[in-house]
Amino acid sequence: MAMTKQTHKNDCIILSTLNELVPKEHLVRKLDNCIDFRFIEDLVKDLYSIAGRASIPPVVLFKLIFINIVFGINSMRRTCEECKVNMAYRWFLGLSIYDDIPNYSTWSQNYIRRYRDSNVFNEIFDKILNQAIEYGFVDMETVFGDGTHQKANANKNKHKDVEVEIVKKVYEEAMLREINEDRINHGKKPLKEIEKTEIMFDEETGEIIENIETKHIKESLTDPESGCFHKGEKEKCFAYTHQTFCDKNGFVLSNTTTAGNIHDSVAFLKAYSVLNSKFKDKIKNICLDAGYVNPAICREIILSNHTPLMPYKRPMTGKGLFKKYEYAYDEYYDCYICPNNEVLSYSTTDKKGYRQYKSNTEKCRNCPLREQCTKSKNCQKIVTRHIWEEYKEQANENRYTKLWKDNYPLRKETIERVFGDCKEQHGLRFTRVRGLLKNEQNATMIFACHNLKKMANWRWKSHPNSVPFLLIFLKINKIIKNRIKKVAYSF
Repeated sequence: MAMTKQTHKNDCIILSTLNELVPKEHLVRKLDNCIDFRFIEDLVKDLYSIAGRASIPPVVLFKLIFINIVFGINSMRRTCEECKVNMAYRWFLGLSIYDDIPNYSTWSQNYIRRYRDSNVFNEIFDKILNQAIEYGFVDMETVFGDGTHQKANANKNKHKDVEVEIVKKVYEEAMLREINEDRINHGKKPLKEIEKTEIMFDEETGEIIENIETKHIKESLTDPESGCFHKGEKEKCFAYTHQTFCDKNGFVLSNTTTAGNIHDSVAFLKAYSVLNSKFKDKIKNICLDAGYVNPAICREIILSNHTPLMPYKRPMTGKGLFKKYEYAYDEYYDCYICPNNEVLSYSTTDKKGYRQYKSNTEKCRNCPLREQCTKSKNCQKIVTRHIWEEYKEQANENRYTKLWKDNYPLRKETIERVFGDCKEQHGLRFTRVRGLLKNEQNATMIFACHNLKKMANWRWKSHPNSVPFLLIFLKINKIIKNRIKKVAYSF
């Protein structure tokens, strides 16, 4: 067969409406079918003046964000350029082929002047999630939580060493009260209130100075609110951490953003309180990985009447030494029994909430198992037990239940899948904005779009007959056009 060369331009007159040019199964149709986006007008109406020239509709501006994130474009300039030539995007925005697409700077100026200090991003996230709940797509019996890092828009080589104050943990006051109760019950004096700031007197200068408990960290010169993150074989970089919870079907329920140098177990309590403020009574089980296995987190979950589902965390004991579980705890006599059947008696409770149980040095000195027990110079073994250890043990016992075996393996299909999809498709791998507030709002919109896309696909599949009347009209219109053509050809 001979090769045919194209000798004409592919220019033609199209006698079709914009609706007919959008494929029937296109994602924008699914997005438009699952929710009425006019709710955005009610959320932002107080941010606009009642006088002055007409503005670009806020629904159009936020739909540009949805297109930007859902289709993984990640650049507002490029998003606006795509909307100029993409008929499906124009149809979704509600703009005809003759209407101008808003300039890319229009969104940034509206964000600076109106949306930055508002709560509109969280309200949009909540509205989309509530719509999914109304459709029955969300199952909150078991909630899966985890944290992920998003690389910051900052050069890892541009930083300075700064000294910052150590922030007091939210549970320290409650723990101090229980520490003092425990010390009093054991005949010890209560500890004084743990203050991060102490007033001291400098004898040389005669001045009163404040001694604040601090630590040294690396602060980025590009984005000071990000945190230096380094874990295992991963590249050291400045990043932000997102503490996220999702349901069994992969719908994100809440998200909290912190600096990347804050450990998941520290950032968890704030994120968990946000989750409880919304859905505490609807949740039964909380599924987390081994990074969250500590007494404070287990206590918080159990006191909230939720069941913690966590894996077993191996004790970090030196090689060749007995593991902690090989020392039996006697709750009645409040002591530990070592592998050689000797007693380790209670000594004290420190300010971190750990009871110390110490062995008899005379007995340990001649013990045949001493080399496997302790390497201390005074031949004394010390075993610690947190005052909230029973909550951690209760969480460990859940590993043997059917509930744990049915739900914990689903982590890789739920929260891990959410992070994977958002990183690959919606721009969660690295950020283009700087500052904690902007990144928290950006992450909120990413997870909102994740929920929106999932809800749109599920709604389209589960309710094929609920497709808007528009598609039926297009089909009838096509049939009528074909019949008119046949009649015209017959003459």
